[in-house]
Amino acid sequence: MSLLVVGLSHRSAPVSVLERAALEADARTKLLQDTLAAQPATEAAVLATCNRIELYADVDKFHAGVAELSTLLAQHSGVGLDELTPYLYVHYEDRAVHHLFSVACGLDSMVVGEGQILGQIKDALALGQELHTAGRLLNDLFQQALRVGKRAHSETGIDRAGQSLVTFGLEQLAQGAEVTGWAAGKRALVIGAGSMSSLAAATLVRAGVAEVVVANRTRARADRLVEILGQSVAGAARAVEMAAVADELTRADIVVSCTGATGLVLTAHAVAEALGVDFDHPEKAPGAPVARVVEELDQHAAWVENGSATAVGVPAQDRSVRPVRVASAAPARLYLLDLAMPRDIDGAAHRVDGVRLVDIESLAEASADAPMAADVDLVRTIVADEVAAFGAAQRAAHITPTVVALRTMAADVVAGEIARLEGRLPGLDEKQRAEITQTVRRVVDKLLHAPTVRVKQLASEPGGAGYADALRELFDLDPQTVAAVSRADLNDPNRGRS
Repeated sequence: MSLLVVGLSHRSAPVSVLERAALEADARTKLLQDTLAAQPATEAAVLATCNRIELYADVDKFHAGVAELSTLLAQHSGVGLDELTPYLYVHYEDRAVHHLFSVACGLDSMVVGEGQILGQIKDALALGQELHTAGRLLNDLFQQALRVGKRAHSETGIDRAGQSLVTFGLEQLAQGAEVTGWAAGKRALVIGAGSMSSLAAATLVRAGVAEVVVANRTRARADRLVEILGQSVAGAARAVEMAAVADELTRADIVVSCTGATGLVLTAHAVAEALGVDFDHPEKAPGAPVARVVEELDQHAAWVENGSATAVGVPAQDRSVRPVRVASAAPARLYLLDLAMPRDIDGAAHRVDGVRLVDIESLAEASADAPMAADVDLVRTIVADEVAAFGAAQRAAHITPTVVALRTMAADVVAGEIARLEGRLPGLDEKQRAEITQTVRRVVDKLLHAPTVRVKQLASEPGGAGYADALRELFDLDPQTVAAVSRADLNDPNRGRS
């Protein structure tokens, strides 16, 4: 069996495709279940974040595995296979290991060095464990990926190469100013109460905002986040229902949105209304350049279908539009940070006077020019070393059941010979019998020690997979016994748990 990963990310696909391919929680569960039901795969895990969707599997056939995993991704993402295929990448065996370890270290992130990906890898492993789709290989792989990521952050300065997506996004909103000084005294509205939204809320609190309002579809989660924030926020922290977002928008200076909604949460109309701007007739708004009217209306008319109509102030037929990066000459009155994929905030809001919008796509553009720290080279060295160590450990583990089966067979031979000796020499007392038994066991252990240690060493080297087969053939080991040892190891409840 061999490790295979098929996926797409911000490096291989445009944001418009990533938005449409985003997997909700139920879709991830069904994808894992269907992957295991497919013939080429015996294990599966899915890593789905705001800028990547990757399906990992243990397969017995490369080409059949690639075809099956690609088809499954297309089916569950809702993007046609023909359209999705050009954006997919494939990594196999050691290259797949190298890819995940690089992802865990933040080398493949939109903002190099960000550490939030570690939590997302941990969530992917937890889901695979919960659904029993992650077996020995993927448990070992994802556990080591977490260790590699932590090692990279503790042993190098990779954190200096970039920040979390939240911090980077706020810095882009502040346009070069210190986030702490820029945010101090402002009112913040955070939409969503998941990990990204919680991080954003905590970051804003540390930056000294005067008030944080949390809106979430599930009110209890918003209340819980506010309770946590209340322990450290200097100003006010309160939770509201999603229905109150439109009212809160009129009082907010900063809005951060990151929900799991498949449609818009905030439309350009809702943003314009909160600022007292007529979006359809911007020439009526004070200071609105008339020359932009036609361009804005054309942009707004270009909205395309993009999920359910859950947005604040959006009719059922209205959806999102790809934002155009045009900086407003006027100072911003409302700062919008959209960290969701698919997007929560209508890209056309960027055209509303007094609004500055930063989203995943603009962050990707900004981070492309960010300087790389010298520590990145150190992290790459760590990744290369850890990939080699993982491969050696997996090859050594492959032969372990055979070695265990050999020692079990030897122990059975010793037990049989001792029983036969007792039948031929019934006069032996307990002390004599114990000494003879111990002597025979020592002889067998010494004879087996050197070859079993050496075969483990040889098996851990590249190309060493055949040593297990040779050992089974030389000692005529029962394949069922070897398989039973493998199953016992795989079903160990303590294996692969963090």
